[in-house]
Formats: sequence, C-alpha cells, structure tokens
Amino acid sequence: MARRARENELPESFRTAGAGGGRSRGLQSSYLGGQLLVAMPGMQDPRFTRSVICLCAHSADGAMGIVLNKALDNLSFEDLLKQLDVQPLPPQRQIRLLAGGPVEGGRGFVLHTTDWSSDGSLKVTGDLALTASVDILKAIAGGGGPRHGLLALGYAGWGPGQLEEEIQRNAWLNVPADEALLFEGALNEKWRMALAKMHIDPLLLSGSAGHA
Repeated sequence: MARRARENELPESFRTAGAGGGRSRGLQSSYLGGQLLVAMPGMQDPRFTRSVICLCAHSADGAMGIVLNKALDNLSFEDLLKQLDVQPLPPQRQIRLLAGGPVEGGRGFVLHTTDWSSDGSLKVTGDLALTASVDILKAIAGGGGPRHGLLALGYAGWGPGQLEEEIQRNAWLNVPADEALLFEGALNEKWRMALAKMHIDPLLLSGSAGHA
C-alpha cells in the first residue's frame, strides 16, 4: 500500500526471506528474523538513535525491519484510508501509524498477529506476519482484521552482511519480540522496555558493551 490509492507488494528480496519463507530453510541459526534490534547508546546514525526495530527478514541477501518507536507525523489512520479510498469512514477500528524506516517512506506495511493473513503476507514468526496489501486495511477499517497490528510507512534495510557488521561493532543488541514490545506502550518508552527485558539499566550501558 502507498499513500496514494494503489497497492504495493513487499520488496522482492524479502518476500521469502522471513521465517517460514522458502529461502529461509538453509539459513544459519545466527539469522535474527523475528527478533528485536535495540540501538546501543553509541549508535552513529541519528535516524536510529534509541530505536527499536522488529527484524522481519534476515538472510544472506540482507535484512529488513520496521522501526517500532518513531511516530508518523501529520497523518492519521483515517486520513490514510481517505487517500486509499477505503471504507468505512470513520473506521470502526484504529491502528497505530509509525515511521517504519528511511527506505521507501511512501510504502505501507502492516506488522500484525497471524490470526489474519493473506496470500501476500510474509510470515515473520509463527505468531507474526507482515502484509503490504490494502486488503488488511479494509478488514481493520471494517472492524475485523488481526487482533494486534501496526501500520508503518517505510522500512529499515541492510545489504548482504551489513547488519552482521553493525552487530559486531556493537551498534545493536537483540532480544526476542513479544506483543507488549511490538504493539503496546508509549513509543518513547519502548527503548527502555526492550532494555528492561534484557535486565539492562540504560544508565550503565555504554556503546562498547557486548550484545545479547
């Protein structure tokens, strides 16, 4: 989906790279699809300062994730539905809108629980999927759809080996995802919530510390 009224698919290189995708069968156990990346205090890229990212796909081809704690300014769910000509308006349900990352900021992705899925959904884990079809917005607006979900415009992407290099440089910690971190809580608290899950005090954390 995009801000204008047309549908977009998942980026080609990530359609089968998630957990459960055909390309994932030969992946090494070190691949982190379905995990959360938590930015270390020494993160050099200001776009990812104190960010928490759900890693939706990770393979030898690269990685793709959705930033979970950056608000999308100046656009509401109802405004987006109007642009896509999706009814009903006002919608019967609302979901959170996020700035999902610096890549392709006009493309929309819904990260959601797997109690709803479509043929085009990318299975991230057994409980989590990513869908780029406008059909999921129609379902949510009509009062149905998945139990939990969020809509992100744009995504974070890494080329082959790039994320592994950043992890080796201690730019990121990683921790298993859970529904509270994915879908609940204030955005400005998610970074601390993710660290708390690892029993890490951010005041004692330095950019040179090891990763989980």
